[in-house]
Amino acid sequence: MQRDSGTYVVTSTLGEEVRAFIPRPLPPEPPLEIDGEVSTLLVRAERELARLNIANELVPNRDWFIYGFVRKEAVLSSQIEGTQATLEDLLAHEVNRLDEPDRGEVGPVEEICNYLDALQYARSQLADPEGLPLSLRLLREAHRRLLHGTRGANKAPGEFRRSQNWIGGTRPGNAIHVPPPPEEMLGCLDAFERYLHQGNEIHPLVRAGFLHVQFETIHPFLDGNGRLGRLLIALLLEHWALLDAPLLYISLYFKQHRTSYYENLNAVRIDGDWEQWTRFFLEGIASVAVQATDAARELNTLFETDRKRVLALARTSVGALRLVELLPDHPIVSVARVMALLETTRPTATKAVDLLVDHDILEERSGRRRDRAFAYRHYLELLGQGTGLEE
Repeated sequence: MQRDSGTYVVTSTLGEEVRAFIPRPLPPEPPLEIDGEVSTLLVRAERELARLNIANELVPNRDWFIYGFVRKEAVLSSQIEGTQATLEDLLAHEVNRLDEPDRGEVGPVEEICNYLDALQYARSQLADPEGLPLSLRLLREAHRRLLHGTRGANKAPGEFRRSQNWIGGTRPGNAIHVPPPPEEMLGCLDAFERYLHQGNEIHPLVRAGFLHVQFETIHPFLDGNGRLGRLLIALLLEHWALLDAPLLYISLYFKQHRTSYYENLNAVRIDGDWEQWTRFFLEGIASVAVQATDAARELNTLFETDRKRVLALARTSVGALRLVELLPDHPIVSVARVMALLETTRPTATKAVDLLVDHDILEERSGRRRDRAFAYRHYLELLGQGTGLEE
């Protein structure tokens, strides 16, 4: 259905006159009808999220999957914006940062760490009765953490933009989308926040999709809008009790269907085609929920198999058993890290690592003679599917 999705105003930026788009406030008018294919996809997405919640409840330690899946989403969301780092890069960096906290290196992985910090901050605020509610202020504070100390640190972290920006193209004149001018943007954000809080008969999954599009269309920051807009989806799914924890790495679907992702966002702006966007969004939710549920089961099976293998070894040790139980939360370790985790001596930690290396549970990955790093290889292969860098 074609809709009046918004209006255009002529503005000037970098010496060029451009048509900036001001979106209509949510919800779409006329309303989106939840019937036919949209209804079928919504039922499927709900069902698959419920299955993911159940899978998370049935595992011995829910923190394993929250730890792994949150990091997977952080990596994928950052990769969409061009960050050249993988899940294994992130996990190795976290070990190095613990072993050598004063290294002070700033690189692509720091952008992913910032995503994790921003998500953790926002979740802790929402869980605290005295914390910030889901609001523009919360998003600004999350944005401040998202850009801290990285390539976007000079682009007003935590502050709404005061200048015109654009999406795509080499200059404003050939941009794919020009968001509202700053003087119009604040009104758009006020309407966005009202819709965030208002009661609405439409299903919260559909509303989450609406809010993601509206945020990306307003593009209220100079940098980091894409990552924060996808982080918003994770917050909404948990805050609105669609998921018990941020277990859905929706950015995998957006990465795998990047062209369709941007085309569908733009179709809303140009034609008001909320139906096609909603079909795309719900299909992505369902598809990734199925994959995450399967991954949770496979990761748990692998861990239980490896744990039993170590328990059955004739020359097993208490240290090796304790280490294998910690690996899902620490899938890359160094001997120094094992010493800290087990609160033991270097010889005991080395013996535990060597035993797991001998039985193909850990694999040396650093190639160094000293300060070597060891990866829980098969676990990382399962968890890291889809997080490799594109050619």
